[in-house]
This record gives sequence, C-alpha cells and structure tokens, in this order.
Amino acid sequence: MNRSAIGMMLGGLLNVGLVLLAAPFFQGVLRKLTARIQSRQGPPLLQPYFDLLKLLGKEDIDSGEMPCMQQFAVYLSMATALAVTCLVPMGFPAPMNNAGDAILLIYLLTLSGICTLLAGLAAGSTYSLVGTSREMMSMIALEPLFVIAIISGAVHTQSFRLDTVLHGSVYATSGFPWSGLIMIVVILLSFQAFVQRAPFDISEAETELMEGPLMEYSGPKLALLKYASMVKLVIYSALFIGLFDPWGSELAFPLGWLTFWLKVVGLVVLVTVVAATHARYRIDQAIRYFASLLVMALAALSLATYGY
Repeated sequence: MNRSAIGMMLGGLLNVGLVLLAAPFFQGVLRKLTARIQSRQGPPLLQPYFDLLKLLGKEDIDSGEMPCMQQFAVYLSMATALAVTCLVPMGFPAPMNNAGDAILLIYLLTLSGICTLLAGLAAGSTYSLVGTSREMMSMIALEPLFVIAIISGAVHTQSFRLDTVLHGSVYATSGFPWSGLIMIVVILLSFQAFVQRAPFDISEAETELMEGPLMEYSGPKLALLKYASMVKLVIYSALFIGLFDPWGSELAFPLGWLTFWLKVVGLVVLVTVVAATHARYRIDQAIRYFASLLVMALAALSLATYGY
C-alpha cells in the first residue's frame, strides 16, 4: 500500500471522527438556541451526547418479525452518511477525493434517504407507515434539487471531479452566473427540508405521528438513526459551503479549517431560527413548495447548459 492510499485512509478517518464528534454538539446548539428563542432555559449543550450514550446502552427490543433488509438499512443509513464525509471538503481538501466523483456523491446522498424509508417500512405501525409515505413523497420532489445543484456545477466546470465541483469554481470563478444565483436561492429555501428540521419535519412530526418511521425502534438502532440525522446537518452544510461559499478554503491551516466550521455554525443558527419561528407545513403544502423550487432549479440547469 503506497503512501497516498494511507494518507487518503487516514484523512477519511479524520473527517469521520470530526463529524461524529461535532454532529451532537451542533444538535445541542440547535436545541439550546431554540429554547432561548422560545424564552426557555433549554437542555445543556452536551445533552445529545448523553442521549446517544443512553440509547446505545439500552436493550435492543426486536419482535423478530422485522425483515433482515430493514434491519440492515439502519446500519446502512449511518454508513452512507459517513461515506459522504470522506468525499466532502471540510476545511481542507476531501481526503478520498479520487475515490469517487459527483455521480457517486449523488448516489450516496439518495441511498441515505432510501435507507430511512426501508427502516420505516419494516415497523408495520400505522404511524410509521404514514410517516414513511410522507417521507417518500417529499424525497421524490426534494432530492432532485441538490442533484441539479451538483450537476449544474459539473456543467459549469466541464468535470465530474469532486475537487472541481466542490471547490467553488462552480460559481465563484464564473462570476456567479444566473444559474448559480438561482441555485443558491433554491438550496437555501430547501435547506431545512434536507436536514429534516421544521417546518419540513413532516415525516416524523413528534406531536402528530410520534416520530413516524422511528417510533418502533429503540436502543442502539434508534441511536444510529438519530445520529445519522445529526450527521446530515453537517454533511449538507459542508456541501452548501463547497458549492456556493468556498471563501477561506485556500487559507493555511488552521485558518481555513476554522473558517469552514464558523460557516457551519452560521448555517446551524439559520436552521435553528427558521425552525423555531415557523409552523410545520402540511404534506400537500410542502409538495407544492418543493415543486415550485424544482421548476426554478430546472430553469437554472437550462441556463447552465448555455453558460449563463
């Protein structure tokens, strides 16, 4: 094994470790800030770590009737999320950049959502099935938005290489073409849905569906599903920064690294403020909302093909 392969593996492990450590902290920031906005004290910042440890230490209650694929989907959901962290720059170049391209990134992002659907279908509960059906409808309208953003970047750079598409050359070096400006608006307006926060937490809807697809899970499996959701907040923040706001990535370590994480904190604060100040959408409202954004995204893709 040559040095470059070892360096890629070590860099991938470093990215995974950072995300696993940071994701519960950002969840704690989200909870604490939400409580402050609502004039409450709120839980400690480290409470998500304690919650995950408690769930991991509990007994995994299983009826024995759950299909193997649905059980495996719980672990696959976390695995795909962590695989994405190895392909996305997080303050420094992506460690396993040469191991895949933009198409692989799209597959992994989609697979992570499909795993949640499979896990929810296994439960058989009415609430779980309703939540899964909502998640499925949302995915059909929502997932193409980030796909179009990535493909538009590939069209602008004439490359599917991740170090090209996710290094801001997509828009910054092109002087922010019209397609890029439209996609920034589209992704910002849909960002809450990608990270499954209010007003688009329709599939879980704790007060309505009692967490929908997750309600029949307990112990370590529930911990992994919740952990994967926390990790997604960091992943999609990193993707947004890589596509649209790469400024500071060229700075020497640790300035570039610190700049990246400050941007992530800014996105987490934005997500929190929107979630704390907006009521949950109905599924029909959400579908219409995503459909309007999809029209804008397709228009942006059309402009990108002509170099605008």
